[in-house]
Amino acid sequence: MTIEDIYKVIGELRQVFIGIAGQYVKSEYKMEDAVQELFIKFLSMNPDTLKKIYKKDGKKGIIRYGAVVLRRSFTCNKNTYYYKYRRYYTIFSENKTFTDSYNYKIQENESNNIWEYFEKMDVELDKLYWYDRELYKLYYNIENKETLDTIAKKTGISRNSLFTTIDNVRKHLKKVLKDE
Repeated sequence: MTIEDIYKVIGELRQVFIGIAGQYVKSEYKMEDAVQELFIKFLSMNPDTLKKIYKKDGKKGIIRYGAVVLRRSFTCNKNTYYYKYRRYYTIFSENKTFTDSYNYKIQENESNNIWEYFEKMDVELDKLYWYDRELYKLYYNIENKETLDTIAKKTGISRNSLFTTIDNVRKHLKKVLKDE
């Protein structure tokens, strides 16, 4: 069986993977995002490895592999799904959440709006030393999600220094914005 045939089989298993993702979240858009990341994972895998999985167990092997990747997408913070979709929103306080809808409707907490919260966060970030602010923004950049290791390689700043700086900014923002 060629790698293209295996990719076709994987494409046909889309609904199975959606069902597996549905065991972890109820939001359709989160399920879709996780399955898309799974497909990207399959496409970026070494073709020989994928062939070995398929040759050994067929569709069941592909499904088992996909189930493990999907489970890790929702339970582990060291994977691409986390870095692309979930990481940025961990900075919000516990009472600031997004609802599960395609429109990304924003849940209001008392009289404060999440966009006001963003504005206050930006004001607080502007008050910080430029180095701290820029590192924080670089790490939490939605369009270019990078790990601390990647940022360390690009900037020449040690990973530990990056972590300490970003963690201090995060703690400062939580402290300053906790009641807002």
